[in-house]
Amino acid sequence: SGLIGRSWAMVFAAGGFKVKLYDIAQQQLTSALENIRKQMKELEESGFLKGALSAEQQLALISICTDLKAAVEGATFIQECTPENLELKRKIFGQLDLIVGDNVILSSSTSCLLPSKLFTGLKHVKQCIVSHPVNPPYFVPLVEIVPHPETDPSTTERTYALMKKIGQSPVKLNREIEGFVLNRLQYAVISESWRLVGEGVISPTDLDLVMSDGLGMRYAFIGPLETMHLNAEGISNYCERYREGMRRVLNTFGPVPEFSGEIEQKISQAMSEKIPVVPKNLDARRKWRDECLTGLAKLKTQMKSD
Repeated sequence: SGLIGRSWAMVFAAGGFKVKLYDIAQQQLTSALENIRKQMKELEESGFLKGALSAEQQLALISICTDLKAAVEGATFIQECTPENLELKRKIFGQLDLIVGDNVILSSSTSCLLPSKLFTGLKHVKQCIVSHPVNPPYFVPLVEIVPHPETDPSTTERTYALMKKIGQSPVKLNREIEGFVLNRLQYAVISESWRLVGEGVISPTDLDLVMSDGLGMRYAFIGPLETMHLNAEGISNYCERYREGMRRVLNTFGPVPEFSGEIEQKISQAMSEKIPVVPKNLDARRKWRDECLTGLAKLKTQMKSD
């Protein structure tokens, strides 16, 4: 019932599903439910609440539970949202494996642990899958669906259909790979950003501006491959025009950074000056980010329907 679990609960409730939010600590669950109530009321007041139901109707669909067996009774889909710790996740899936039937889907929110590390050896492995959301899933719809080598194709299809039904944007990976796809792309951008700041080419704040007011504006609506397609007379023409330049630039990229030391201090100082590392400031900036994401999501929906 942490940040991701609460956000998933809101997403499923918005889709009209009954949700049982499980955790080992009652106090954690009570505060999670209070946080969800507060968020839903604010979203309803600002006109950004997802789904056809009112905030009260959605809240009525969410209940809390400290008993794992009771929490999953009658469930058709279980979304695990424990911290990114392999042993902890394996432990909970091991427990679930003993109590679930043959129809429930066991899904993990992991951002980087491979399905083969999480699910191998479980008797219900065919029902296991990774559904990696983007943080926070309520505001960013992408979900990466990553199968275990033994996952039944019907598990993938059912998960994909469910994600579509609740208004998320699922993508299917044909096989597992370190970092999945979102983080592989994200880490490539972070890695080059780190090098450019470290080599003194640009300041940390200006680097972020290149993304937010440059690439990011395009990428909010179209991806890198469609960008190539539109920036020339199709992909083949783009490659013809720019392949030499792309290869020349890419060959100048340095090794993978350590993400520590002097450059870390430099970037940390710049970010801390912009947003001080205290809960009040970080939470305010996250709230602003989520409002921006909500507005952007609304605009994208409106533009698609136009």
